Amino acid sequence: MNSEELEVAEPGVCPQPRAAGGSKTAGRIGETLARVKAEGRLALIGWQTVGFPEPGAAERLVPALLEGGFDLIELGVPFSDPQADGATVQHASHVALQHGTTLRDCLRTVRNLRKASVAAPLLFMSYYNPVLAMGVERFAGEAASAGLDGLIVPDLPPEEAGELLEALEPAGIDPIFLVAPTSTDDRLERVAERARGFVYCVSLTGVTGARQELSASLPDYLARVRRFTDLPLAVGFGISRPEHVAVLRGRADAAVVGSAIIDLMTKTPRDEHAVRLREFAASLRAAA
Repeated sequence: MNSEELEVAEPGVCPQPRAAGGSKTAGRIGETLARVKAEGRLALIGWQTVGFPEPGAAERLVPALLEGGFDLIELGVPFSDPQADGATVQHASHVALQHGTTLRDCLRTVRNLRKASVAAPLLFMSYYNPVLAMGVERFAGEAASAGLDGLIVPDLPPEEAGELLEALEPAGIDPIFLVAPTSTDDRLERVAERARGFVYCVSLTGVTGARQELSASLPDYLARVRRFTDLPLAVGFGISRPEHVAVLRGRADAAVVGSAIIDLMTKTPRDEHAVRLREFAASLRAAA
C-alpha cells in the first residue's frame, strides 16, 4: 500500500494523550476490559476488514456487532502481503484492495464511527509498511485525531518497535503485541515491557482461521504468559464458536473473533449481514 496525502482530520471522539510512562491500562481499552472483568464475564473483540465486502460496510456493521454483544472492535487495514492471515482474512483483504481501500479510508472509517456515536474501543490491525510509508508520527497524530485506541502490527517485533512506540505513547494509542505458544520467556518479557492495553495471545502456531477445537495446552500457555504481565490477555486465532468462548472463561480476559465473522458474511446475503452478525454476537455474548 502506498503512502498518500491525508486531509486534515475532522474532529472526533479521541482518547486523551497521556505522558510517557503512564499506566499500562490507561485509556479506553483498559477501562473497557476492567469494566467487563468487574461484570464477571469475558470481553469480546470483533473484526471488520475495512472495505469488505464493499466500501462503507464497516460503518454499517460495526454498530451491529456492538449491539449484539461485542465490546471492542478490531479493524483490519487491507494489505497485499498479509503473512499472519489465513485464507479467509486474505480473501477479505484482497476484495477490499480491489475496491481501492487505503489506510486513509481506514482512518476515515474510524472518524465516521465516532461521529455516529460509537464509543467502544477501536483498534487497527495493520502490517507495518502502510504505517511506515505514511510516517509513524503522522500516522499517530491522524489516528489519535480520528479516535483510534489501539494498534496491532503483527510483523513488527517489540525489539524493533521503538520509533513507533515513541509516536504512539503521547497520542494515547495502545501498542498491542502478539505472543504465541512458541514465544520464549525472553520474548514474553520484552512484550510485557512494551505492551499497553492487553497482550494478544495467539492460540496456536499458524495463521488466522476458524478451528474446530482449541488447543488442549492453551491453559498452560496462558498461565506462562501471566507470569510476565498483569495486563489483560486476549486470545485469538481460531475462536469461532460459543463453546470456544466458554472454554476461555476464567482463563483469559478477552476472546478475539475474526475469520468466523468474515465466513458468516461470505455465506450470507449482504442485506442480511447486520441481522446475522448481531445474532452471532449475541450467541457469543451468552457464552461469555
